[in-house]
Amino acid sequence: MNTIVFVGTNKSGSSREAIQAAERMGYFTVLFTKNEKQLRQRNEYLDVHEMIFVDTDNISEMKNEVNRLKSKGKDIQTIVSFIDSNVYQASILCDVFCPNRLSSRGIEIMENKEQTRNLLHDQPYTPKFLVIQPGEMDSLETLNAQLHFPIMVKSPKSTGSKDVLLAKGNEQLKKQIASLQEKNPDESIILEEYIEGDQYLVEALVYNNKVQIAGICKQEITQGKRFIITGYGVYADVPSNLKTGIENVLHSIISQFGMINGALHLELRLSKNGWKLIEINPRISGGAMNKMIQAAFGFNLVEETLKLYLGESPSLKPKCKNYVFTQYLVVSKKGVLEKVTGKKRAKNSPGVVDVYVKPKKGTKLIPPLSMGHRYAYVIAVGASMEEAKQLAQNAANEIRFHLIEETKE
Repeated sequence: MNTIVFVGTNKSGSSREAIQAAERMGYFTVLFTKNEKQLRQRNEYLDVHEMIFVDTDNISEMKNEVNRLKSKGKDIQTIVSFIDSNVYQASILCDVFCPNRLSSRGIEIMENKEQTRNLLHDQPYTPKFLVIQPGEMDSLETLNAQLHFPIMVKSPKSTGSKDVLLAKGNEQLKKQIASLQEKNPDESIILEEYIEGDQYLVEALVYNNKVQIAGICKQEITQGKRFIITGYGVYADVPSNLKTGIENVLHSIISQFGMINGALHLELRLSKNGWKLIEINPRISGGAMNKMIQAAFGFNLVEETLKLYLGESPSLKPKCKNYVFTQYLVVSKKGVLEKVTGKKRAKNSPGVVDVYVKPKKGTKLIPPLSMGHRYAYVIAVGASMEEAKQLAQNAANEIRFHLIEETKE
């Protein structure tokens, strides 16, 4: 039985939609998960044909499970992940058990911000940066001579805006460095210049060394304790001045990584000194990205990505062209969710193609410290970016999280 093994999934978003796509394509789907909650909610994962509880950080344990699947007659076509650090783990397994069209070493570098910065250090789109090794602390005079405030302080393995902090002065910088060193004593810390400018996200696939751009989005960022992306605008037609610069950076990165096949997304800022690479990841963005791309262009990006992993030619040829805006919702105070109102009104609003509300009654909600603390989204289409944005925000304004504030004992 032709089988695809998935290493990890979220309950919704791109990673889950990839499993659903594999089922539609006629494959037997297997999920490796270390999330006990997913086992308890097994009946909510009907697109997963076999769910296996295993430590997805432990390669040898997963190898044993793959061997067990093979002994039961499963023909493993590919092993994949659409979840952060699991992409590399899946690729290592694929090296052992089935044809791997990707480069595990390239994925490993791309998942690590320090290794990525070092690989691209001499490129004009790389921001100024320096690395503090575990247990070390350069003098503030040395740091200030190389970087000027504000400074971004990052863990090399941070994902979804976790462990990405902003320091505006010496005291804050010392505090942020100490905080990350205490949390991850064996990891280095990256300090980068803060880049001013509009931020863009680029989704792309590489097949036989040819780059195909799936979509380009302008991002809107809400800055509280973390930088949280709360708005995405997908261009139906990308302004030529943006497109040329983005393509140049993308092709350069593909060349530097020696990437023959793979999926990736970039986050770039257009500064007064040109394009600067904020982040790169060897997978499609999570959350609503797959649905945004489908609403804009009519193709399913995770399905085309699976084709690439299976050795088939992906097609990102648009079937339609719509401007799309996705508005995410966060909360401004802590509390326990009593109820959500307005979801139906949001769904029935003009231009809306999808509404998703994540938390259930009784869930504790907090102001965002990572992308995982975005609690709902609305996707809308329009004849222009401005119209799509207005329609999405109008619908999002209908949704209310009613919280019971926690009492201090």
